[in-house]
Amino acid sequence: MTKEEFYQELLGLPRPWRVERVVLDKAVGRVDVWLTHPDGLRWNCPCCQAALAVYDHVPERVWRHLDTCEYGTFLHARLPRVACPKHGVVQVGAAWAEGDSKSTVAMESRCIDVLRECDVSGAGRLLRLGWERLWEVVERAVARGRDRKAHRLPRYIGVDEKSFAKGHQYETLVCDLRRGTVEYVEDERKEATLASYFAGFSEAARARVIAVAMDMWDPYIAAVRKAVPGGEEKIVFDRFHVMRHVSKAVDDVRRREHKELWSRGDGTLKGTRYLWLWNPENIPKWRLPDFEALRKKDLKVGRAWAIKENLRQLWACGSEEEARTFFARWYGWAMRSRLAPVVKAARTLKHYVGGVLRFLRHRITNACVEGLNSKIETIKKMACGFRNREHYKTAIYFHCGGLDLHPVPAT
Repeated sequence: MTKEEFYQELLGLPRPWRVERVVLDKAVGRVDVWLTHPDGLRWNCPCCQAALAVYDHVPERVWRHLDTCEYGTFLHARLPRVACPKHGVVQVGAAWAEGDSKSTVAMESRCIDVLRECDVSGAGRLLRLGWERLWEVVERAVARGRDRKAHRLPRYIGVDEKSFAKGHQYETLVCDLRRGTVEYVEDERKEATLASYFAGFSEAARARVIAVAMDMWDPYIAAVRKAVPGGEEKIVFDRFHVMRHVSKAVDDVRRREHKELWSRGDGTLKGTRYLWLWNPENIPKWRLPDFEALRKKDLKVGRAWAIKENLRQLWACGSEEEARTFFARWYGWAMRSRLAPVVKAARTLKHYVGGVLRFLRHRITNACVEGLNSKIETIKKMACGFRNREHYKTAIYFHCGGLDLHPVPAT
């Protein structure tokens, strides 16, 4: 078997393409393969598939292919053009590559697989490609995946913000809670930001939204109320964010009390912050005796902690009516506590109580979104941060968009 026959079999080229010659340069670790086709053939117009004679050929193009025994492999070919009566002179696509890509389908697919496992710099070292070349693959993959993705509005939506950089720079994330994918990323966390997402869908599609989980952020609330028919009754405030408000109040009480005790030389609360913030089941066993002793003392933070823990029972209620009765009792207890941070948190929850209790109707949370946020944070760390916001969005879609990223060759 000649080396031309070997590469003919290896590449699996469709007719009428064949390997004309192969050149191996061991000094630079490179294999170059030239492809050609017989004369007198008719080619299909890429636009209408009409069979036409060759008009001319474009200048030679080069595509990077998968390595051959650690030797970089490159395909060379001059693609034919046809003169279509309807579409003019158009170029026939390469059967081994997609569009204007500089890599074959097999190589671009390998790049995508490696890029999903490590950062661009690491992928470049493994694949022996430059950062710019690989980022071009990422951008092409995301554009391809978003074009292929069905234009639909999820029935259950999660909305959250993600920090882009220091200085209160945020991105708004819209996620499909059922599929666990990021559907939309845009700058800022304003009402107009979320409204622009809903504006891309018809009123009938927006009416089919069942529930939207979010934090108690007024601009997002206003956007859903205006864009989604019956939106007021579809907003569900994420229970983990609700508990975060009360947990922060407990921590504020602890800080104030610790400062007061410390001024008198009493270090009772020193090093106890997380004992009051952890869920009881998450407290390390070796800290349980200390925590039990603290709870028996007449501490303000102990009362705040008891109020916080009692609120957790809200999510176990069987109906909105039962939850509303429970919340009324809890709210009265919190207001009578005379602990300023707890009173403030209780008033906040009272203001948003409809969305808090709506969890009992829809049973959704933003846990999926928090998981995606964690994944995005890992992406940021792998990239050592992003300076370009568009690159940041592209990376989120690439890793979290649930997109069909891989290319297909021209037919």
